Amino acid sequence: MIAVVVTIGLAFVGYVVTYLNGLRLSQRQEHLARVNRQLSNFYGPLFALTEANSRTFGAFLERHARPGGTSPFVHETPPTPEELTEWRLWVTTVFLPNIQAMRDLVIKHADLLSEPEMPPLLLQLCAHVSGYEITAARWAQGNHDQHLSVVSFPSEELAAYARQGFSVLKKEQARLLGQRQVS
Repeated sequence: MIAVVVTIGLAFVGYVVTYLNGLRLSQRQEHLARVNRQLSNFYGPLFALTEANSRTFGAFLERHARPGGTSPFVHETPPTPEELTEWRLWVTTVFLPNIQAMRDLVIKHADLLSEPEMPPLLLQLCAHVSGYEITAARWAQGNHDQHLSVVSFPSEELAAYARQGFSVLKKEQARLLGQRQVS
């Protein structure tokens, strides 16, 4: 009788251990799948877009900067009509599509944010894009009175956010895959 009870007890303990281990592995797999989705659908593309935007804006400034390397919009002398024409071209063909793609990532993949609430920085990005969309629509109608969005672009903050989010998730992905971290 004791042997039967011990056998049943060991079988039950074995079942519980197997169940708990399976549960732990399943949770780990789900966590890895979420991290992979965050990287591939949000933080990875956002990081690539912010880097591309920053480098493209840098290229624009190299070609069109005022003395001292400043933008025509932050110089004491207002931009010339030629500078404004060039700016409109760069905005409509490069910068606006790029920031619209960033905004679309935020809207379509908000469920992949690491934070429990929408960061104000991302809301500012969305507002900046909307401000430029109305400006570009006015340009399309021939109205060139305005050349900037009504909301400033959070360039440095957004780049830091995307870079940090991508980096943290890549480290978490490596940990979940059992890869050693190189310091």
